[in-house]
Amino acid sequence: MSTKPTSFLVFVNGAIENAEVNDYDELYLRFSYVIGKDWEICSGLDEGTTQIAHKSVQLGSKIVFNFPIEVTFRSTNPFGWPQIVVSGYGLDAFGNDIVRGYGTTHIPIHPGRHRVRIPLFTPRSSSRFQQFLGWIMGRRPEFVDPKVIAFNAGREMTRVQSHGYVQVVFNVVTKDMDALGYRIQSKHSSPTGQKQSENTEATHTDNYYS
Repeated sequence: MSTKPTSFLVFVNGAIENAEVNDYDELYLRFSYVIGKDWEICSGLDEGTTQIAHKSVQLGSKIVFNFPIEVTFRSTNPFGWPQIVVSGYGLDAFGNDIVRGYGTTHIPIHPGRHRVRIPLFTPRSSSRFQQFLGWIMGRRPEFVDPKVIAFNAGREMTRVQSHGYVQVVFNVVTKDMDALGYRIQSKHSSPTGQKQSENTEATHTDNYYS
């Protein structure tokens, strides 16, 4: 006799494919996940750092990473669905390690393959004098904890500017959601209920912060 599951699983793998950051030729990324209180990471890394990459000659202004990601989440409640937070860093003319951009997006809810472009932004100085002083001292505005961008609190007090994008591919599989009463309608289903090819890939841009 099978027992009813008490939680559901969300399996995610994929890759941070590439990035395009205004006026910069090299970049490395740090990423982490923000989850609700009913969630936990039961396998995989909860944060990571990519290699330092440079603009590709073949792909123009794109900085290619192809950095793999793999993580499994467990929860009893969809509230607090996982988000990935990405922050980019690089060296300035004086050799200082400074932030190049922040971005975040929710892990896609629908099972399948998804290619997501995450807009990047950077905090702006409160005045031109502060901007000049930060340039001289090599200390640009940045968040103490990059995960703050995954929440709405205090966002209205922060001045930011767009600074490019990061492209991420997610392969998402869910388990036992139906058993707990949660049903996700596939985005690739036709009106008659017949599913399209499994090779269909969803591509979209998360423009919440653009």
